[in-house]
Amino acid sequence: MSAIFPRNEHPIDRVIRVVLGIALLSLVWIGPQTSWGWVGVVPLVTGLVGSCPLYRLFGISTCSIGKSQTGQSPTGT
Repeated sequence: MSAIFPRNEHPIDRVIRVVLGIALLSLVWIGPQTSWGWVGVVPLVTGLVGSCPLYRLFGISTCSIGKSQTGQSPTGT
């Protein structure tokens, strides 16, 4: 699955996308009841999957998986 949808979103980015998606979807049933709220499906799905097609297209990644943050080996030596 990671070959099709490589993870390229930071966990904070994912949470923001899920919250934004739910908020936009709520516009379909609550508030102005506009069909534009269905746009919220996009950030909701990308947040749940952890992969953004636009990030992949532009070569962006906010995920820190696989990156060495300190430059030291895992053993600390």
